[in-house]
Amino acid sequence: MFIKNYTSMKTKILAALAMLSMVFASCDDTTETIGSSLTDNMDHLTISTDTFKVATRSIVADSVLSRNTTGYLGRIKDPETGGYITGDFMVQFHALEDFTLPKKEDIVSLNDNNEIIADSCEIRLFYTSYYGDSLATMKLTAYEMEKPMEEGVRYYSNFDPITNGYVRTGGMKTDKVFTLANLTYSDSLRATTSYMPNIRIPLNEPYTDKNGKTYNNFGSFIINKYYENPSYFKNAYTFIHNVCPGFYIKVKDGLGAMAYVSISQLFVYYRFKSDETTYVRADVFAGTEEVLQTTNITNDKETINRLASDNTCTYLKTPAGIFTEMTLPVDDIIRNHENDTLNAAKISLTRMIDSTHSKYSFDKPTTLLMVERDSMYTFFEKNDIADGSRSFLSSQSGNTYTFSNISNLIRIMAEAKENGLKRNSNWLNEHPNWNKVVIIPVQETYVQQTVLAKVTHDMKLSSAKLVGGPNNPYDDIKISVIYSKFAGK
Repeated sequence: MFIKNYTSMKTKILAALAMLSMVFASCDDTTETIGSSLTDNMDHLTISTDTFKVATRSIVADSVLSRNTTGYLGRIKDPETGGYITGDFMVQFHALEDFTLPKKEDIVSLNDNNEIIADSCEIRLFYTSYYGDSLATMKLTAYEMEKPMEEGVRYYSNFDPITNGYVRTGGMKTDKVFTLANLTYSDSLRATTSYMPNIRIPLNEPYTDKNGKTYNNFGSFIINKYYENPSYFKNAYTFIHNVCPGFYIKVKDGLGAMAYVSISQLFVYYRFKSDETTYVRADVFAGTEEVLQTTNITNDKETINRLASDNTCTYLKTPAGIFTEMTLPVDDIIRNHENDTLNAAKISLTRMIDSTHSKYSFDKPTTLLMVERDSMYTFFEKNDIADGSRSFLSSQSGNTYTFSNISNLIRIMAEAKENGLKRNSNWLNEHPNWNKVVIIPVQETYVQQTVLAKVTHDMKLSSAKLVGGPNNPYDDIKISVIYSKFAGK
């Protein structure tokens, strides 16, 4: 197996080797000419290079772990394939910290029976970006949830709250026709820097709670639940379990637009009096990272399967569409180098030029994750981040995505096979994915701009066609490696 370090190696040799590895990692040319010129007469460090073919294929993602701060809402037609993609999402709300309402006797909004009510109530879905035609007429339905989606439960993008019994039968159900341009606002208002486009969903129809009590609107129910028991509003858990489990926002009709909803809020409007002055107040219950949000993605399965079966290339399609699988030539890389150190291993994927000429062509994935095939689900379930050892990130540069050095992963795979076969002669049959990785489009979250804090599935509409596949008509995908060997004095 590979020697992992040289305890007697001189500092100058280590520096030279590190410099060579950096040059190798940043260069797109082949490395055959590097040779063994970097040596030291005293320490006899020999460096060699090689390249090996890498096999790739497309695999259908089927579904991905769906937990994002962005909700995707709409239905569009993929200009590349003609397939339809629908995004529906579930959102939960919570009360702000130290939430309180005015004293009951100060509430001015009352019905004919002198009971406290809300003047109105609505959900607003704010979006900073979208795909498609902002003038496309869409229609959604907002369903009240029967029970909340729980923390610690893994909800995937194919989870449908309706078919799984999470939507309340007889609960609040509101239809809303909308366009993303939202022409109900004036041009002057939409032109202001403070304006943020949003979809407004009124919840002002009579509402009957689970105990059979009817209110003039959903907001009146919220207010009266507070006065019934203020502790229901002390945190997100008590609010979603005792007051409002959330809403499932589902596209009912329309085609041509998908909103990327970044902020969801529930507004309750009412009037109260203070110092003989009447005020209008809007209490806001926000959907944030403190509460769960999931997106349900519906892809055209026939189209996805057809693309994945194309052996002349591979695909990356989001949301929850197609990934690219690689088989790394670990045995070839190790053969005849069992006593060498693997210093660097670089692999690049080339994106083919998009032949679809449409102003609605999907964006290209900006960041890719390379992760072991058997960890493609658990990586996200465990909230792992790319560690540079078993998982790696690559950002788009022109038409290529380069993973600069995956040598640690090659060593880990080689050692796993060697140790596995020592224990069990049938190890290879039991671990068919031992040398496979998957390339997945992801979104990164950084803190303080430089510290990677989170890696999640990219749920935006994106597509890339890569050179590769079992019948690749272009140059082979290759992994370039650098070895070193210390022979001693």
